[in-house]
Amino acid sequence: MFTGIVEELGRVVALEHGADSATVRIAGPLVTSDAVVGDSIAVNGVCLTVTSVDEGAFTADVMRETLVRSSLGQVAAGSAVNLERPLTLSSRLGGHLVQGHVDATTKILKRVPGDAWEIVRFALPESQARYVVAKGSITVDGVSLTVSSLGSDWFEVSLIPTTLDLTTLGSKQEGDVVNLEVDVVAKYVERMLPGGTS
Repeated sequence: MFTGIVEELGRVVALEHGADSATVRIAGPLVTSDAVVGDSIAVNGVCLTVTSVDEGAFTADVMRETLVRSSLGQVAAGSAVNLERPLTLSSRLGGHLVQGHVDATTKILKRVPGDAWEIVRFALPESQARYVVAKGSITVDGVSLTVSSLGSDWFEVSLIPTTLDLTTLGSKQEGDVVNLEVDVVAKYVERMLPGGTS
């Protein structure tokens, strides 16, 4: 479990593709400061398992399913990525409960800058629309955000200067692909209701 509070803006330093998988090496001195093999680290909201760690960087294997169903299939050496270590039972829950399991990818539709903040509109995939509510939580590229406005096929968030400065969302452009994870509580509620199918 994660909180969606990005700890560090890391960078992909190497990426090696196999027949149906990839091995990625990511520099992140903070998240690797106490990491050991077998630990989880969220990378743009995708929970990956550390396979090696040294000199402020870690390596992880990325299976074909993850490459196809998340934006990690588009990263390259030099790409900036959002990094977060998993939640501990003694941690403050500053964001919301995030699993690191991508539900869908989507695109940025529009960015509207304010004086020190920015409103960003994303396409809302039909498959996830029922889980998204105004003022509810959503995870975009591993960042816990509040839905500030909602339409039938889009949603908006308001990004504060800290989010713009310390996450990849500050540099993403219209048309860029991002990972979405909806609030898992909504999926559990749907499952428990009569006729629930999740």
